[in-house]
Amino acid sequence: MAATTTITKDMIIADVLNLDRGTVPIFFKNGLHCLGCVMASGESIEEACAVHAIDVETLVSELNKFFAAKG
Repeated sequence: MAATTTITKDMIIADVLNLDRGTVPIFFKNGLHCLGCVMASGESIEEACAVHAIDVETLVSELNKFFAAKG
């Protein structure tokens, strides 16, 4: 059984996208639409959420549910 990936708010957005492109709809749903932006390659989830007034805990929770479901 493979270890489940755990997403944390200090992870870089591009790193999460590189783990699984299936996370794109989760970012979009939560209000982060500019995933191709140069900032996505150096900005943490927490930093992006602060800039866009998005609840980081909700986003991280949904990302972790996604990865947990993949097992």
